[in-house]
Amino acid sequence: MQLHRSIVTLAWLLAAACGAVLPVLISPAAAAGDPAAGKQVFETACSICHSAQQGRNSIGPSLFGVVGRQSAAVAGYTYSPPFKALGVTWDEATLDKYLAGPRAMVPGTKMTYAGLKDDPKRANLIAYLATLK
Repeated sequence: MQLHRSIVTLAWLLAAACGAVLPVLISPAAAAGDPAAGKQVFETACSICHSAQQGRNSIGPSLFGVVGRQSAAVAGYTYSPPFKALGVTWDEATLDKYLAGPRAMVPGTKMTYAGLKDDPKRANLIAYLATLK
């Protein structure tokens, strides 16, 4: 996994140095992540409040299809006003920022989770969330 992360980082650095624009298919964080390890993170840190099943909300909204989805868009879930006003699309970079500090990104959110500070675990979690389609 370290070699893969190094290759991805090198590609991004070379493209930036040459002034190239890379098509953004997946962020370096998610590219470096391990979905299987991310599933374990999800099960221990997220599944208490969130489901990975489509249409199954719990304390928090279902995270099925979260990557690529507009914020506050899960039918049948009641979002807080700050979350309704967020107006972002959940891509890998936005999820990375949010998961690192939910209350910093969305002050007043009703989500009480303090955030996932461990970068590799967060990358793994994002890689797993990207598989939920």
